[in-house]
Amino acid sequence: MPISTADLWDTIAAEAEAESQLWTSALRPREEQQREPVFSPLAESRYALGVETIYEGYLLHYGRARLFSPEDDDTALLLGDYLYAHGLVRVERVGSVEAVDDLAELIALCAYLQAERVAGDGPLWAATATLLGRSALDEGRTSLRLDNDPGPLERLARDAAGDTAVSRSLDAHRTRLR
Repeated sequence: MPISTADLWDTIAAEAEAESQLWTSALRPREEQQREPVFSPLAESRYALGVETIYEGYLLHYGRARLFSPEDDDTALLLGDYLYAHGLVRVERVGSVEAVDDLAELIALCAYLQAERVAGDGPLWAATATLLGRSALDEGRTSLRLDNDPGPLERLARDAAGDTAVSRSLDAHRTRLR
């Protein structure tokens, strides 16, 4: 059964709070949370919770998180890693090994892009969310990794999800980056 958008945010927050007092102290007050889905609208509904959980972890590492505001960089890094792992478990429960593999590749390739200051994380996120678990991302990821060209990934996402949906996600993503 698909999870509602409100339940998605409540679930991420509640499970983090139940896991650690440190995560509870990093949680923003509800009125300060920015509960805007970014890439889950491109994914199958069964993957929405996992995708947004992993994306929140990504934002803690490289952008401005929506639900959490840790006191320091070390806490942000640890919380981001927790959310990565938790998101992968959520996708494994509702998906396939291929979907988990796609997300592990996303996390690794995004870390590379950030370390090398190479553009392309948005199209990578969009294509991964759109084609999660369908074994359709290898050529696009290779183009990004070897040629610093996110174009093939963006085309894959737009062909599968439509221009409007992908543009909306990419625009929202850009507002979250540092």
